[in-house]
Amino acid sequence: MITLPSTLPRIVARQRAQADKLRAQHGIDPQPWYRITNQADPDEAEVMLYDDIGGWYGATADQFIADLRGITAPNLRVRINSPGGSVFEGIAIANALRSHPANVTIQVDGIAASIASLIAMAGDRIEMAPNTMMMIHDASGLCMGNASDMEEMAELLDLISDNIADAYSARAGGTREDWRERMRAETWYLPKDAVDAGLADEATQAPKTGTPAAAPAEDDPEPDMHRPYDLAAYGYAGPQQAAAALTEDIRSLVGDEVAAALRAQVAEPVPAPAEGTVPAEPTPVVAEHQPAEAAPDEWAAAVAHLMRSAPSPWAALTAHLTKTPTSSSAATDA
Repeated sequence: MITLPSTLPRIVARQRAQADKLRAQHGIDPQPWYRITNQADPDEAEVMLYDDIGGWYGATADQFIADLRGITAPNLRVRINSPGGSVFEGIAIANALRSHPANVTIQVDGIAASIASLIAMAGDRIEMAPNTMMMIHDASGLCMGNASDMEEMAELLDLISDNIADAYSARAGGTREDWRERMRAETWYLPKDAVDAGLADEATQAPKTGTPAAAPAEDDPEPDMHRPYDLAAYGYAGPQQAAAALTEDIRSLVGDEVAAALRAQVAEPVPAPAEGTVPAEPTPVVAEHQPAEAAPDEWAAAVAHLMRSAPSPWAALTAHLTKTPTSSSAATDA
């Protein structure tokens, strides 16, 4: 098969026939690649191009253009998220948008790449939504044949790329060769870059953020989330009670006498008396709680014999091996 201008109509016809056949086999909506809807505002209609342009599943321009004629709203918003596709189908769509009487606003929702970027050039106004991209590159195609066929295909692809470059030049200024240079490099544009290059009119603002909550009035009670956690339900009444409880726990572990001795160690030193004065008698340290005489623990007495360590017969047999000799002898090497 040779891809030449004279064979292009037959190629497009075969693609459309194949598209119809595949749609019937797979039960696919005959318009899976675009959607036209009326917005809440009766003065604006919306077209969504969210698929490849051209291809085996019938993304062709004829039905799109027929539906486009039925739009009578004065404003038309075309939302694009497409990687591109067939050059000639894209050119037909772009020209249909240019000739439509409505004021056409192109809104890039995701990506407008390859021939989809040329469709974007058909808008009266082009907007790049946040984080979107636009990509331009040279046309590509397939060819089967001899060397002469390949040369003719190369000439055709250069002619198609020049034609696309003219569309960018008409929109953004510059020469055909300027845009061909960018197309050969496969240039990608972020929203601001597209605006700076003249390929878009506006990079729209970032997505809306949530409305901050109003600050509580001064006389309002403190919000529950900001209050310290209340531990009263667990018997906690503050650091003073915790310190007292800790003191009681230590006293129960070490005894009143040891606790009093420790308290004396950390007590502030008493300054030495001045000369000629009689030192005051030291105040005896009296334990705060006199230990009551402990009642005999019958249970401890009953199980005391269970806690005694039984002699180990192995330890008895090996005791002579672990005794330290009383005299030393010289070591010998084996």
